[in-house]
Amino acid sequence: MQYDPSQLAALEAVLRLGSFDAAARQLSVTPSAISQRIKVLEDRAGAALVIRATPCTATPAGARLARHASEVALLEAALARDLGHDLGQMAPQARLRLAVNADSLGTWLLPALTGLEMLFEIVLDDQAFSADWLRRGEVSAAICDHARPVQGCDAVPLGRMRYLATCSPAFHARYFAHGPTLEAFARAPLLQFDGKDALQHDWLRRVTGEALLPPTHRIPSTQGFVEAARLGLGWGLNPEHLAAPLLASGDLVSLAPEQPEEIALHWQVNRLVSGALAPLTRAVRAQARQALLPS
Repeated sequence: MQYDPSQLAALEAVLRLGSFDAAARQLSVTPSAISQRIKVLEDRAGAALVIRATPCTATPAGARLARHASEVALLEAALARDLGHDLGQMAPQARLRLAVNADSLGTWLLPALTGLEMLFEIVLDDQAFSADWLRRGEVSAAICDHARPVQGCDAVPLGRMRYLATCSPAFHARYFAHGPTLEAFARAPLLQFDGKDALQHDWLRRVTGEALLPPTHRIPSTQGFVEAARLGLGWGLNPEHLAAPLLASGDLVSLAPEQPEEIALHWQVNRLVSGALAPLTRAVRAQARQALLPS
């Protein structure tokens, strides 16, 4: 089935900008023209594509079609580069939707995204779940802990991200004065990113042999996680890249330096656009080589 490019562009703009009026301004048409294009596209798709609210959001079918529109733009931009066209004269730029884990975004990924002729929309999810965005067709690439390629995708290993269990000296003196015992871990508050974050609990099970459920703070921020540990709010597994300077300065202490946690990360890309995304893939792999441990 073929879709009208102007209708796909209208859908992508509405979902990216959040309103029909904003999409109309960007595409230099009237809001009624945008509404008509969306209606025709919904009739053709046989499903609602836009949840008309403030802001407008996508239905599952709408998200899939919007990603298709973005991938078409990526392929056209890649073709223009191959033909020697000036991308500076092209509008709009190709837009890429990525699913990545917060710790990669907060530590090493961003430099890999610079200098590329595309726009990025990043969705955050735990590395154990980011591949689901690829399976649902809502993103074109993802950083995840799945070595096995998602159907229709290519997967390459990036390296291992090392985490250290850390807390403040005062927290350590209060809860771990007699060492990292089972009793201490059972009562010491831990830090958790969100409900999907199993990193601390998995580490506890590996280190203690027990499925402990200590009191828990939820801090959905990579930098906030480190700061919460530094301030003595709780203990948590922090990326070594962020924890090392604070360990060296004495602002953090390690609970079990001989027991790091390492997460293997992989870059998965929809095969249909893997060629168009080759420059990005090279940049991500190069940056990962500098920041992560070898696979």
